[in-house]
Amino acid sequence: MRMLGARSSRLAAVAVLVTALLAIGGCASLPESSAPQALGTLNREPTSDGPPPPIQGRDPDLLLRDFLQATADPANRHLAARQYMTPSASAQWEDGASTTIVEKPDTLRESRTGDKATYVIRAQKVGELAPDGTYRAVDGTVENKIEMSRVDGEWRIDELPDGVVMDRTAFNKSYRRNVLYFVEPGGASVVPDLRWISVSKNQLTQRLLTLLTEGPQPELAPVVRNQLAQPVALRGPITKANGDPDEVGIGLGGVRVDFAGAGGLSPRDRELLAAQVVLTLAGADILGPYMLLADGKPLDDRFAANGWSVADVEQLSPEMFAQNRIGLHALRGGALAQVNERGVVNAPGYFGTVNNLQSVALSPDGQLVAGVAANGRPAPEPPRTLMIGTYGGNAFPVAEGTTISRPSWTADGSAAWAVIDGERVIRAVNDRGTGNVSVQEVDTSALTGSSSGPNFRGPISELRISRTGVRAALIADGKVYVAVVERRPDGKYALTSPLPLAVDLSTRALALDWLGGEALIVAREGNINPVLTVTIDGSEQYPLTSQNLTAPVRVVAASPTTQYVADSRGVLELTNNQTSELRYWTEIPGLGSDTAPVLPG
Repeated sequence: MRMLGARSSRLAAVAVLVTALLAIGGCASLPESSAPQALGTLNREPTSDGPPPPIQGRDPDLLLRDFLQATADPANRHLAARQYMTPSASAQWEDGASTTIVEKPDTLRESRTGDKATYVIRAQKVGELAPDGTYRAVDGTVENKIEMSRVDGEWRIDELPDGVVMDRTAFNKSYRRNVLYFVEPGGASVVPDLRWISVSKNQLTQRLLTLLTEGPQPELAPVVRNQLAQPVALRGPITKANGDPDEVGIGLGGVRVDFAGAGGLSPRDRELLAAQVVLTLAGADILGPYMLLADGKPLDDRFAANGWSVADVEQLSPEMFAQNRIGLHALRGGALAQVNERGVVNAPGYFGTVNNLQSVALSPDGQLVAGVAANGRPAPEPPRTLMIGTYGGNAFPVAEGTTISRPSWTADGSAAWAVIDGERVIRAVNDRGTGNVSVQEVDTSALTGSSSGPNFRGPISELRISRTGVRAALIADGKVYVAVVERRPDGKYALTSPLPLAVDLSTRALALDWLGGEALIVAREGNINPVLTVTIDGSEQYPLTSQNLTAPVRVVAASPTTQYVADSRGVLELTNNQTSELRYWTEIPGLGSDTAPVLPG
């Protein structure tokens, strides 16, 4: 199954690499002996010497449309696009100034004489691409004036602004979304870093490993570790597992990589290095075995003979880290309930016996609970209380407010995050040794003080911490963002670098949750495509089926393998029919209206 057009287990129930096996039909008996005969020769030479040239005799407006397609090929400093220019324009054009992806470009003629023409390219922006392949979703319009002239009877671009503008359809054909992996600060899992790359298959292995050595995108750099950084470096050529240097990464030959300086790493750091490399390559359909060396010797003697595989490091992947290990719960009648094959029963302890809960969250191990309760106090007293307690035990208040967002636990259960009154973000920090809970303020000044600041404004109605703990998904003023969770040297936390996602939504977002490490599930107002998925760089978004849903969709809860929503009738699960492409939402029995799904996290 593939959702978001790119990944699999990583996007959970949403998508990834599906390897298509072509079955060879029919059988035939082979003669016991025969003389070999040549049936043909495989041509291993390239089919052309470069990108196709412009179509001869092309009208200038059509030539401009062809040019916008050609700009999606970045090879040799956009040689394909430079063919559409005069020599002087090509010499002056700085293609590295910027890269903008647009859709529905219009070529509007301003003037035209016999050998001169002026056109304006006007289009809707959808994204920007950084030199390192980092994508940013944007909105707005681009308007570029293009001067053209006739050279030897053919129209060519004679003057244009610096930077690349490419049509989204061409971008999607030329580029592929890949995922680099870096290590979260505690070393418990790896963190995805999405990049869009356009290289041939036999160059992809080298390109991915080079990007790993260059490190994470700037926003992530303060909050992740890179095991493939100095003093560790690539040593010697990258080859197939048997040492063959040709067509590395193509077919079943595997990959052999030697790391200088890795001999001094601890066993745990060697495992993390292997996880970064193996998961990055495997996610790009570069098959193993992965023969990893440290200064010419096996990185780990256990894998000296057969190499590393995905199974050896998958416990460090965000998807495995985010698996739901405690089952489905629900908020029903103001109390926490457990949903299992026998039906729906209230949870034991405080959270299962009250009737005033408005939202609730479980720690990933199911031992701790955070809930927002209506305390019944008259105005002007704050009517909401954040309660923290144990599953099956007691609870106590830790914060109050007029509004309190649905709490969100970190993967290790060390803290529950919540937003008070749409502005104040707190962490209810749990000391498992003593059982004490303290409230810590989170610095949110960078949300409005960064370069993305003008686009970010409150109130914040939803906040969900990623399973790796280094990102937070937010809904602010009905818009979707992903921010970086940064731990400062003094031990305090801050939310920084807000990145807008799903910027073209026509209605307000109501709820969201993580689908793994690379994507979110989002519910929005209205009955047209009320539930969608979006990648954390905003490059791809897809509506989920609305079959059986009754708007409004109030709550979403997800894991890498299951997705739930609460609509006006009850709680529904998205089916994953293995024998059919048809998907629909199925109501969970025993949960009526005014209920909500609860998953760990």
